Amino acid sequence: MTTFNEAEADALFGNRFLTELAPATSFPTSGMTPTDAMRLVGEELNLEGDPQRNLATFVTTWMEPEAQRIIAENLHRNFIDHAEYPISAEIEQRCVRMLADLFHAPGETTGCRTQGSSEAIMLGALSLKWKWKERQQAAHRSTDRPNLVFGGDVHVVWEKFCRYFDVEPRIVPLAEGKYTIGPEDVEPHLDENTIGVAAVLGTTFTGHMDDITGINRLLLDVKERRDLDIPMHIDGASGAFVWPFLYPDSMWDFQLEQVRSINVSGHKYGLVYPGIGWLVFRDTSDLAEDLVFYENYLGKTDATFTLNFSTGASMVFAQYYNFVRLGRDGYTYVMKQMQQNARALAANLRATGRFEVIGEGLEQLPLVAFRLASGHASYDESDIAWQLSAERGWMVPAYTLPPNAQEVKIMRALVKETMSREQVERLTSDIAAACTTLDQKGGTTEAERAQVKIGTGY
Repeated sequence: MTTFNEAEADALFGNRFLTELAPATSFPTSGMTPTDAMRLVGEELNLEGDPQRNLATFVTTWMEPEAQRIIAENLHRNFIDHAEYPISAEIEQRCVRMLADLFHAPGETTGCRTQGSSEAIMLGALSLKWKWKERQQAAHRSTDRPNLVFGGDVHVVWEKFCRYFDVEPRIVPLAEGKYTIGPEDVEPHLDENTIGVAAVLGTTFTGHMDDITGINRLLLDVKERRDLDIPMHIDGASGAFVWPFLYPDSMWDFQLEQVRSINVSGHKYGLVYPGIGWLVFRDTSDLAEDLVFYENYLGKTDATFTLNFSTGASMVFAQYYNFVRLGRDGYTYVMKQMQQNARALAANLRATGRFEVIGEGLEQLPLVAFRLASGHASYDESDIAWQLSAERGWMVPAYTLPPNAQEVKIMRALVKETMSREQVERLTSDIAAACTTLDQKGGTTEAERAQVKIGTGY
């Protein structure tokens, strides 16, 4: 009978971390075999949630095998090194030009890839601030107190920008039943120190859009009456890859005169893995020249407009792959498929008699925002979210809306490319089962509720 010592048995039959704790608090003294390291990481990740049941995140969780191969074969490429990888830079600009065309840019434009919409928003808002300073200086006015106007429906990154870059945030509060903003909300906040207005195309909270055309009309009126040229930035993190295909006649982009810049997340409805975002300007003159840096220490003189520097090029290639693979027809097909399943889920939820669907009939992202109808006081949306996670592994967030709608709690289910009609029916059944369980037990504990979090992914 052959016997093995412990080390030999680990090498032949398994790995030592089946019985030992993983390194966690100090730098390991010695290493391990590649197989052991792979197994260790894999076993840790087995405890993660199932991406197919993650209806909280807007971020893409699946790409075609061919796209995955492109990504894997190009992980070594540093996008910022244009001297060594000039084709990477060219592919980035192809994507920018395609987006400018999709967003109806009237002429020569510029833009860049970013790590996600957070970086794109920071860069776009910085350009708003610098262009405002130029206008103020030309008019011999003070540049001491810039402000930025946006609604409570924005992503938190807008408040981060204001805090990080010393800009006064003028936040329009929401209200129950009013979860986006329009011109009547914006007008009282405008003055000569307003660097711009940020409007959202597809909010994180309910998936709807601000009244962008109405705000544009207001800004044109202010330009004429008060001689204040206040630009608008469109936060299209989610919506700018949805509206052109689901609502091609909707006016929200560079067709509107005061829209000067747009951001969009490639890793959301651009259908690319994280992280990739895009910033596109209406015209080359809308990018403040002082924000562009020129350097030559990578082998050639390059212009850079980024917050990050070294970053992988593979997601740029993945975005270009999707553009040429799908085209307008393909993106339209995918978006309509998601919209159809979202509508089916909304109809199912409404038919239970337990839920109210938020904002049906309006232009919206492919998602369902819903809340309990009156008469279910023994438990709330957080209880349902926890029960869904505990019983069936679905990640469906429950959260309160921003001020002054903070008393409103809703749930939100993202319906993405990988969600089939059969899964819609299964989710509906599992929500009903969760409610039945809660009917019997009367709710969940605070500790259980604390484990249910909203996912955004800018």
